[in-house]
Amino acid sequence: MDALKTIAASSIKSEKPQFAIGDTVRVAVNIREGERERIQMFEGTVIAKRGSGVAETFTVRRVSYGVGVERVFPVNSPNVTKVEIIRRGKVRRSKLYYLRDRVGKAAKVKEAIKK
Repeated sequence: MDALKTIAASSIKSEKPQFAIGDTVRVAVNIREGERERIQMFEGTVIAKRGSGVAETFTVRRVSYGVGVERVFPVNSPNVTKVEIIRRGKVRRSKLYYLRDRVGKAAKVKEAIKK
């Protein structure tokens, strides 16, 4: 069991991105296509965070050509190179699954005002 803990501890990123539920983020993901490698950006609203340690993940949702697209990213994955915060959101829930049922302006999250 200790061997598992040491392997898990070594694979955790030292610098975790500091974002919250409701934030609009741009995630840079490494994509391998055969021998080629490129970075793909995925921008959307963080609707959920779950897990802890190695198994920590976050879900990002965006609407692309009228279709809702959600991707789940592991926080500690080496393929997730960067998480950039575009804007901060003001929400009162830990899971924003209700945004799936909303369309247009109703699906927006209010922006948090900094003081």
